[in-house]
Amino acid sequence: MIRVVLGHRGTMVRGALAAVLSRENDLDVVAELDRSDDVLAAVARRPHVVLLDPQLPGRIGIEDLCLKLAGRGVLVLIDHEAIAATSLALVKQAPRIGLIATDSSTDQLVEAVRDVAKGLPVVDVRLAVAALKAGDNPLTDRECEVLRQVTTGATAQEIARTLSLSAGTVRNYLSRILTKTGARSRIEAIRKAQDAGWI
Repeated sequence: MIRVVLGHRGTMVRGALAAVLSRENDLDVVAELDRSDDVLAAVARRPHVVLLDPQLPGRIGIEDLCLKLAGRGVLVLIDHEAIAATSLALVKQAPRIGLIATDSSTDQLVEAVRDVAKGLPVVDVRLAVAALKAGDNPLTDRECEVLRQVTTGATAQEIARTLSLSAGTVRNYLSRILTKTGARSRIEAIRKAQDAGWI
C-alpha cells in the first residue's frame, strides 16, 4: 500500500484529488492538509509520497518544504499556464522531486504517484521548458506569495491574516516588491511579475 500525504490550498480540489487517489486499491491518502506548516508534522505518518500544491499557504515556502522532505517521495502539481520562477526553483530540484502538470489526466496522476513511490523520476517536459524560460526571479518565495495575494484585491491587513504576518511586515514586503520590480504601483508590479512569469 502506497501512503500519500496531500497538501493543497483548495478544499474542493484537495477533496477531488483525495477521491481519485483513494479509489485505487494500492493508494491510501493518510492526510489532507491546507497549510505548508502542517506537512512536516504529517510526515510522522510515514508517507511514501507527499503530493503538493506549490502555492500551499503557510510559513514554509514550497522550495524549502521540498528540501526538508528529502528522503521522501515528493510530487508537485504545477499549472504550466501560470509557470512562475518558484517553479524554476522546483525544476532545479528534479529529479529528486517529481513535477506533474495540473492538466494531466487522473490516470497520469495515479501513475506519477506510483512512479515517485518507486523512486522513479517524474518530470513534465512542458513544465521544465516553461520554467527555464521564466528566467531568474528577483522576488523571494514570500514576496511572490504576497504579490499573488495582491492580485486578488486583498488589502495589506487581509494579506497579513491570510499569511499569518503583521500588516507592517506585509507593507515592507510590498515596498521591496516595488523596488525590485521597478514598479510605481502594485498594479504595475503585478503586470511586470506576470509578464516575466514570476507569479
